[in-house]
Formats: sequence, C-alpha cells, structure tokens
Amino acid sequence: MSKQAFVILMGGPLTPTDRLGEQLAGARVIAADGGMRHARPLGLTPELWVGDFDSTPQSLIDEWPDVIREPYPAAKNETDGEIAVATALERGAKRLILAGALGGERSDHAFMHLLYAARLAEDGIEVLLTSGEEEAWPLLPGSFEIDLPKGCLFSILGLDTLAGLSITGARYPLTDFHLPFGSSRTVSNVAEGTVRFTLSSGRALILARPQDFSGA
Repeated sequence: MSKQAFVILMGGPLTPTDRLGEQLAGARVIAADGGMRHARPLGLTPELWVGDFDSTPQSLIDEWPDVIREPYPAAKNETDGEIAVATALERGAKRLILAGALGGERSDHAFMHLLYAARLAEDGIEVLLTSGEEEAWPLLPGSFEIDLPKGCLFSILGLDTLAGLSITGARYPLTDFHLPFGSSRTVSNVAEGTVRFTLSSGRALILARPQDFSGA
C-alpha cells in the first residue's frame, strides 16, 4: 500500500473473503471494543485495543493478553469506532478500512459510520467501509474509481443534490447527470469491471455488493 493504511475492527458483522484479505494486507490494525472478535478469523493482531469494553466478554480479553488495551469510560462523547479512528490518524493514517462498520443490530451506528466516512474524506483521508459482503466509499466532487467484479451490484446514495454526476464502466452509464436529493435513480447498477465516477458538486456514498451478481 502506497499510503499508510489502518484497519479499524468494528463491532458489526464481518465475513472473511479473499477480496477482504487483499484489502487488509499490509495495514496496521486497531480494534474498537467488540470488534476484536474479528481479529482471529482474519488472522490479524491489533497493535492497540480501545473502547469502553461494554460489548467485550472477559473470554475475549483473556484470549488477547498481549494486546495493549486503552479503556475509556462508558459515558463518553464519541463512539468506540470514532476513538479508534482518531487514534489511527494520530499514528499517521492516510487510508482507513473500517471493517465491521456496516449492518448489525445498531442501524444508528452503521449510518453514523457512513456519515463519518464522508467527513473524513473531506479532510483528505481515503476511507473504505466493509462487512465483507458489502462495501462503501464516500463520493465527493472530483474523480474516483473502484475495481469491482464484473456483474456485481452497486448503488449511489446522494447525501445532497448531486450535479455533474458521470458513471462509466457500468451497465447503466450516466453523463453530467443531475440527481435530486432523495432520488432512487442511481440504485442497483451493475459493474462491468473498473467503475469510474466524476462529480461536480454534492456528496454521496457508493455502496457495492462484490459477491452479489443477481443483476447480471
């Protein structure tokens, strides 16, 4: 990896896949509270474990006695994931993989992770959110491309009205498109390989399902 990358292990569901393994290769690792349960299945050893540990059983703590733990009080102003991200940034992170950031029982946490990723992208940090089954990236004004398996599903969800949206490398391309806020026009597209996006103004999220070929 050309930029200093950190994996943040978060508490949502996470399915190990070959694609996920390639994305995590060479990155440093920080676990956020119960996200530590993903370390063993992924073959990772975090350099730090942060959080209030309210969702961490004692058996998991006993399993990792050599990983430094940095506890925080339960009554805090940030989520455990945000604390872990802040720690990674302090350690020089320029690229973040938020593993276990999507899905799960807490939709408020999953949605907050998506919004937080958009804010981080505005600060120049590259961010990928993943559950192994699903991936998400912020889309801001400029150009961006993603290497996706041919035939897999992807969508764009606008956080604002989008202007000048173009998509190439997809079954349903767009050129200089105006997407009103709340429109479903960009849901359920199909990748033809590397998908390229350009955007003039607005903020959005790209969500892809690399294992889902139901639209092929």
